[in-house]
Order: sequence, then C-alpha cells, then structure tokens
Amino acid sequence: MPDWSYQTLFRPLLSRLPSRVSRSFTLGAMGAISRLPGGSFVIRTLGHMELSPILKRQAAGLALLSPIGVSGGVDPAGVAQEALAQFGPGFMELGPVTLNAIRSDDPIRNDRTSETIYYPDYFENDGLAAIAERLAHRKHKLPSYARLTPMPGASPDEALEQLNKLMETLAKSGAAGFYIDIASGDQPWEQVERIGHDLAKLRMNHELPLFLYVPLSLPDERLLQLVECTKEVRWQGAVIGEAWLEHILPDEDNRSRSETDQPAAVGTTNGKSIKQAVVGKAGLDPSLGKTALLRERMGDDFIIKAGGGVHEPLDALRLLEAGADLIMLHSGLVHSGPGLPKRINEAIIYETVRMESPPEPIPFWRNWGWMCLLGVGMIIGGLLAWWIGATDVLLSYDTRFLGMSIPEIHHVNHHLLHFMSHDRITLAGTMISIGILYYQLARYGLRYGQHWARTALVSSCVVGFSSFFLYLGYGYFDPLHALAAAVLLPMFIFSLRGHADRPSRKPVNLRNDRAWMLAMWGQLCFVALGFALTAGGIAIASVGVTHVFVKADLAFLGTVPDQLNAVNPKLISLIAHDRAGFGGALLCDAIAILIIALWGIGQGRRWLWWTLLIGGAPGFYAGLSVHYGIGYIDFMHLLPAFVAVFLYIAGLILLYPYMMKKSPI
Repeated sequence: MPDWSYQTLFRPLLSRLPSRVSRSFTLGAMGAISRLPGGSFVIRTLGHMELSPILKRQAAGLALLSPIGVSGGVDPAGVAQEALAQFGPGFMELGPVTLNAIRSDDPIRNDRTSETIYYPDYFENDGLAAIAERLAHRKHKLPSYARLTPMPGASPDEALEQLNKLMETLAKSGAAGFYIDIASGDQPWEQVERIGHDLAKLRMNHELPLFLYVPLSLPDERLLQLVECTKEVRWQGAVIGEAWLEHILPDEDNRSRSETDQPAAVGTTNGKSIKQAVVGKAGLDPSLGKTALLRERMGDDFIIKAGGGVHEPLDALRLLEAGADLIMLHSGLVHSGPGLPKRINEAIIYETVRMESPPEPIPFWRNWGWMCLLGVGMIIGGLLAWWIGATDVLLSYDTRFLGMSIPEIHHVNHHLLHFMSHDRITLAGTMISIGILYYQLARYGLRYGQHWARTALVSSCVVGFSSFFLYLGYGYFDPLHALAAAVLLPMFIFSLRGHADRPSRKPVNLRNDRAWMLAMWGQLCFVALGFALTAGGIAIASVGVTHVFVKADLAFLGTVPDQLNAVNPKLISLIAHDRAGFGGALLCDAIAILIIALWGIGQGRRWLWWTLLIGGAPGFYAGLSVHYGIGYIDFMHLLPAFVAVFLYIAGLILLYPYMMKKSPI
C-alpha cells in the first residue's frame, strides 16, 4: 500500500468505515500479503524500501538499520508486523504491555482535519502471554523493544513485581530492550515517585537496555522529578511518548468530560475513569520541548527516542535537530501513509551527504556512456524503422523470404501492406521512446549512481534483448534485427561495469503540501500506465507467437488466416515477426516506465518530467497516427490506447507542480 495508492484510493475509502474496522482491515490485508510466498518482496518492490548504509545507527549496543521505528500503537494486535518491517524502519515497538489483557470495545475516533487519533483507552493490549508468544514467533529480524507498564491501579509493590514478570518473560521471547512506563497510569504522583525510587531493585536477569518512558502530556517539572527519582537505574536513554493522555471522567448526568493528565483514582475501562490517548500532529511541539529539555539535562550520550506529531519528513528533521537520536512513528503512518519512513530516511540521507564533499564523477566510458550510446542507437534504429514502414514497408530480404514482390502482396489483399506498415511504425515509435528513456536515465541517473535508474535500465534491457528470441515462436529470422542486437548488446554489457550505488545529492520532499498530494495522483496514473503497458506488451507478444491476429485485425483485412496461408504460408510468419517484435519492445518500454513511476518520481526532478513527456510522445503519436492514416479506427481496438494517452497526459499535468518547481534548499 504505497502512498500513491493509500492517499488516492484506500485512505478515502477506509475513512468511511469505523476506525477499528478500518484499522483491522488495513493491517489484516498487509499482514496477509506479507505471509504469502514472495509477499514481503512485493511490498519492498512497490515502495523501493531498501535502506542505505548511511542510515545505520548504534543504540545501546544494538545495530539499527535506520533511525526510524514503528510505535506499538500502530499494530497493537501484531497482525502486520512483518509487513510494517518492510516500510523502512530500523526497529519496532510492542506495547503498552501489561500483565493481563486490557480490552475496550469503545470506538476509536480519527479526525482527518486535525490529523488526530483518539484512542479510548491508553492501556488497551492483549496481555503478556499473547505478546510474548507473538514476539517469540515474529517473522521479521528487526530489533523489537517492549513498552512495559503496570496494570492500572497497581500498588507500588505490585507494580515492581509486574515489571519483573514482564521483563523476565519478554527477555526470553527475544525482546531487544524495554521502555519502562510508570508515569502513564492512574497512581497519585507520590506513588509514581516511590515506584521510581524502587526501580533500582528490579531483578535484572538480563543485560538488555532500559529506557525511561516519558508520557507526552507529563508536565516538564514532573519530567525532571521522574528523572531524579529514577536516577539509580542505569538508563540507556528515554522514550518520549507520542500520546497525550487525558482522563475521561463521567459527569453526574453520565456524559463524559475530559481532564488533562492529572492524578486520578482509577484507570480501567470498567471503572469510573479511563485514560484516553490522543495521538496526532499537535504532539510535535511538546515532543520538541521535551527532547530539548532531556538533551540539555542528560548530555550527549543519553539516547532519546521521540516521534509525537511526526507527520512529514520536516517534523522528523526538527526533532533530530532538537536532540533526538531515533524517531518513532505512529499517527504519521496513518495520515501521511506507509511511505513516510522512506521519505524521512531520504531526508536524513540528504542532510548527511550535503555536508560532505561530492565524490569523483563517474567517467563516461566506465558505464553510463555506453548506455547513452545504446539509447542513441535505439533512437536511430527507430527512425530508420519508421522511414521503412512509411515508404516501402518491406525490405529486400522480406520479399525474398516470401518469394513475392510488393505488387503481388498488394494484389493478394490491398490492406495487407497497410497492416504491416501499422505494425512497423508502432514498433518504430516504441523504439524511439525506449531510446529517449535509456539516454536520459543513463545521463541523469546512472551517471550519479542512482540505484533505481540502474534497476530500470537493466530490467528493461534484459527483457528487450530476450525478446529477440521470440522469432522461435514464428519461424522468421530477421537479419537486420539480429545485426542491431549484435551491435547494441556489447553496449549494454559494458554499461554494467563498475557500478556502485550512491545517495542522491539533490534536495528531497519535506512537506505534505498540495503539490505532493497532486503528485500522488500523478504517480498513480503512471504506475497504472506502466502496468497497463506491461500487460499490453505481454498480450501482443503472446498473440504474435500464437494466433497472430485479433478479431479487429481480421475485420480490417477482410480475410481469415486460412486464406492468407492458402496464398503463401510465409505471410503470417512475417506478420507474426512484426507483431511479436512490437510486443517485446512495448514490454521493454513498459518496464522502464513502471520502475520510473514506482521509484523515480521525486520533487524537483525536472529532467525526469521532461523525460516522461518527450519519451512518451513518439510512441503514442506513432500508434495513433498510423491507425488513422490507414483507416484502422476500430474503437474497441483503439480504446486501450486512448486510456493510456489519458493516463499519460493526466499524470504529466498532476506531476508538473511537484517535479518542475525548483528543488527546496
């Protein structure tokens, strides 16, 4: 569920459902996909979530692949942990975890306008036994931290005993560390301080790191008191919670009222008061304040995790600047989409590399120059094929293969040469489009070590060169096609030499602004176009090596295959060669477009917008103009082309504000 589908299709639909149903459906669907064979690969592929070594962090002796983590409140039932682990985080959180399960059937309220989620009970969880079992059998390899809290209403002695039990059990299940939360409950503050003083008495039968959990709504003076009363504990750091806690107290007329985090008497869903958790964008300012306060008080070696109110990459950068080491995501994943970890990672990478000296440029002849030449070769080949298709249509070796002259072919069926011209001109336009894409991707992507550009080029080229062997399906060996492949193949091989991925040194998107939102629709258009062209290429190539004609083709020709075979059995083989060749070329073009759409769309990438515009124009113009030129204007036959043109134009319009405005500084 990448952002381009989440923001445009799924989120508007899911928002119409009750929030609990929406959450269950979304997480259940993601979890089901991740459990399928290859499901995790599909999730990573759609989002291009591979992590750069630049993002690696050391935290309390653990190596993290990324400074981004996923809050336990995102997936409290643990049904989509494996899927969430593919989104680009470096660690996961479980919790809150209490000794016994705490249930609530009260509705969750999600306010899209203020980007705020209201959870009816902060303590809601499945209990120690279920969470320990889930942790022990998790499928992902990311470190999983557990947020531990005593049962609401527990006495100080009971709280310590429960925390001991929680740590002992979860340590055996594979927890990477613990967040100790003693200040989110319903105890009077004097009891919280007593528990804090007694935490040093915890039985440490493990060497796992401990982090002090700080509720976001805890006043600063109470925060300092909490740090003071727990100073005997060997904390590795602190975790600033993402939820603002409120007591929900019943009025005399049974209507509920809310009070901010003040001492209360009880804290269970079955009592007279519960703790509502408010998670949303408004939590950023309190997170910034507490992060700065803790950093000043505790020094540079103290690890701080924070994430309240992080809904866009700029929020995460502000927290890191304020002193946070690691970022936790919760409501931002819900409101901004599952691509938020990747976007934050990209922002962190850019902030890291922009302060460094640029690397030595990659020489033209090492790799990318050869791909540029391959692209130029495809453009020249396409122009030559277009000229042939628009004039004589057939070359001398074509007529020798048939044993017929062009007038004789025209005499057999006066539409036949027009039909073959239509195949060859559409192939020519596709070749030119491929050449433009290859040249641009090599010059602006491969040249700078961009992994996504290399993947697009290699994948497309492998399909393109492999499609040459489709001739085995129709029995016609085209010597010019073979010569072109023989000339271009070494260029492709040379372009594979000496590759090393490099991070982008261009500014990245930091805001969920209108241009970004429009770009999600534009990206959706191009992803749909890429998949549609891929399906079209496969279908056309398959028809070319099997039936050769579709019904609309035969209606235009006014004949049937048996009649053509009766005149010359080699006619259909020659037509099949053109058809299968076009299908292979279209598939080659489609894969490049699809990977660009999935992975390459970025703010300020003006060159890529122009590439899509100029690269797509020859293919669409060739396909539509030749159909109208020869009178082959069957509506249903052309309908897929009209849909593709619509997606192409709409995508370019929607992407324009995002990709063509100057990159942010």
